[in-house]
Amino acid sequence: MGRATDRRTVVRVDLGGTPTVRRAPDSLSAEEPLEIRVGPAGARRAPLAVTMRTPGDDLDLAIGFLLTEGLIRYADDVYTAQLCAGDQETNTYNVVDVTLAPGVPAPATDPARNFYTTSSCGVCGKASIDAVRTRSRFDVAADASTVDARILVGLPGALRERQRGFAATGGLHAAGLFTVDGELLCLREDVGRHNAVDKVVGWAAREHRLPLAGHVLMVSGRASFELCQKAWMAGIPTLAAVSAPSTLAVDLATEAGMTLVGFLRGQTFNVYAGSQRVRVPGADRLPPVVPRRTGAPSTATAPA
Repeated sequence: MGRATDRRTVVRVDLGGTPTVRRAPDSLSAEEPLEIRVGPAGARRAPLAVTMRTPGDDLDLAIGFLLTEGLIRYADDVYTAQLCAGDQETNTYNVVDVTLAPGVPAPATDPARNFYTTSSCGVCGKASIDAVRTRSRFDVAADASTVDARILVGLPGALRERQRGFAATGGLHAAGLFTVDGELLCLREDVGRHNAVDKVVGWAAREHRLPLAGHVLMVSGRASFELCQKAWMAGIPTLAAVSAPSTLAVDLATEAGMTLVGFLRGQTFNVYAGSQRVRVPGADRLPPVVPRRTGAPSTATAPA
C-alpha cells in the first residue's frame, strides 16, 4: 500500500481467557496534509485548499475537488497538475500544483474563504452558508436510469472485497463508482469520505466520463450533505451508503432529483429520495418519497 499505510508498535491487551499483554506490530492508515495550489499559466500558483487525506491518487483528488466545488467545469480546464514539494521541506509530495488552461479564470483566494478540510468534514472551510451549496451544471433529475434492488444489495460486498487499505488497517473509507448493472468501474480509499469521492470524480473527469449519468456511487459510511453535493456535481443520479443520511443530504437529493439510498446492509435498505429509480422484483413501482413537512419530526429508522 506504500504511503497509504504505516506500521507502528502497539500494546495489545487480550482479556479473553487468561489475560495477556504484549507488544505487537499494527498497520495504520496514513493521514497527511495535501495543499492544492491553483493559478493561470505564467503566474505563481496561489494556495487554495489544504485537506487531510491518505496519500495516493492525489492528482485525481485535486481535480475532483476543483470540479465538485464548482471551480472548474471539465478536466480540460486544467492544463497541468503535478505533485511537488512544499516550501522549505523535503520532497514529501504533499502539494499539488495546478495550472489552469488558457481562458479559465483563477478561483478567488480570499483568506476568509480558503478551504481547510479535516478528514471527517468536507465543508468545514466554507466561510458562509451561501458558500456551502453549489449548483450542478448537470440535470440529474432528467436521468431516467433505474437500478434493480438485487444489484443494490450486492454493492456493499463488492466494495468491501476491493478495499485493500481497509483490510490492512480498518481505518479507511471507500467510494466506488458502479454501473446500474453492478460493474465496479473505480474504487478509491481515504481517511476522509469526501476525499474518496473526490478521487473517484477526478478519475472520471480525467477519463472524460462526465456527466456520470446511469451510474451509482456507493460509499462505505454515512451519506452526508457534502457527498450528496459532490455526486450531484458529477452528474451521478444515485448515491447509496451503508449508513444513515443527514437531513440536509435528503433535502439536497430531493432538490436535485437524485436517488438517495441509506442503511444498505444485508438484504434491506431505505430509499430517502428518488424512489422511482429503484426496481424491486415482483413489485410495482416504489411509492414516491413524501417530503417531510417543515417542523415535523423525522420518523426515518434503520431497517430491522
